[in-house]
Amino acid sequence: MQWMIRFSGFVSAMMLMIVLAPSLQSFHPAEAIRSSSHTHIDGVTHRSWFRQAPTFRDAAGCKQIRTSADQICDPSLVHVAITLDFEYLRGSIAAVHSILQHSSCPESVFLHFLVSDTSLKTLVASTFPKLKFKVYYFEPEIVRKLISTSVRQALEQPLNYARNYLADLLEPCVRRVIYLDSDLVVVDDVSKLWSTDLGGKTIGAPEYCHANFTKYFTAGFWSNGQHSAVFSDRNPCYFNTGVMVIDLAKWRQFGYTKRIERWMEIQKTDRIYELGSLPPFLLVFAGHVAPIDHGWNQHGLGGDNVKGLGSCRDLHPGPVSLLHWSGSGKPWLRIDSKQPCPLDALWAPYDLYGL
Repeated sequence: MQWMIRFSGFVSAMMLMIVLAPSLQSFHPAEAIRSSSHTHIDGVTHRSWFRQAPTFRDAAGCKQIRTSADQICDPSLVHVAITLDFEYLRGSIAAVHSILQHSSCPESVFLHFLVSDTSLKTLVASTFPKLKFKVYYFEPEIVRKLISTSVRQALEQPLNYARNYLADLLEPCVRRVIYLDSDLVVVDDVSKLWSTDLGGKTIGAPEYCHANFTKYFTAGFWSNGQHSAVFSDRNPCYFNTGVMVIDLAKWRQFGYTKRIERWMEIQKTDRIYELGSLPPFLLVFAGHVAPIDHGWNQHGLGGDNVKGLGSCRDLHPGPVSLLHWSGSGKPWLRIDSKQPCPLDALWAPYDLYGL
């Protein structure tokens, strides 16, 4: 039975590769320029190698972006935020590469990198010489005392909570942003996601109303009438916070960062959930989310949050605009360990790591 499951996944991967064939072309040798950076992990200096990405140019009809000092405020820009750290660096670089490769107007894409080490700015600049971007240092102490233990240690890292502070970190003139996790690739024009009509809502995301919503909170939460009453006048559905379109102007207006922090404070004393940064978002926004097509978050490709490399998943039915390896199994780790899942072949073409 196991071989049949893996074969099914292999067939799905092959079919998707046929559909995406134009975007999975190999790079010309001249584009495989080696860029290096020295990274410091636990006091030890490591050399990380990334090939320089090709230069992506706008198609005909794209609006010209101003080159002044206040360029970041240009209303024609598409703003994308993503975290950048040593553990997920390879995934973040692949994600950016995929965004630019599939964008009709790549010169209009502005990346906002949330980092815990500003030395990564040099690596980004050498890997994507033409990229419009800015690096924002996220101070871990801002959130460290609010973080509680989770089912997986990676979910407890302070940078995983940086998305809560986008409205504070980004310039006030940036009124909308797409937040993306580091373990995904975009295989469609990101401007389509950018133009999502939020219908007056603060965030938009693919919703999954068939999921068992109660499992995201403990029995203690549901038995506490004061806590569970937060959902009494809402029809909450699960959504994955790794792909969100956020109206930062509304976020700032209604102070959603403080609301999220309040639930994290309650968690420290009452233990109302087991996962990391997801439940506070559900508590604040579930039932008030602008729905986005599920094709923009084909999530769960990394398996569950407990099993490791060998937990393979197949695609969900429907269109594919974004592939997301949420879960514990990351494609770069499985590929390096010679234990790839069939769908990891769809991530590999965007990998710029290595000679």
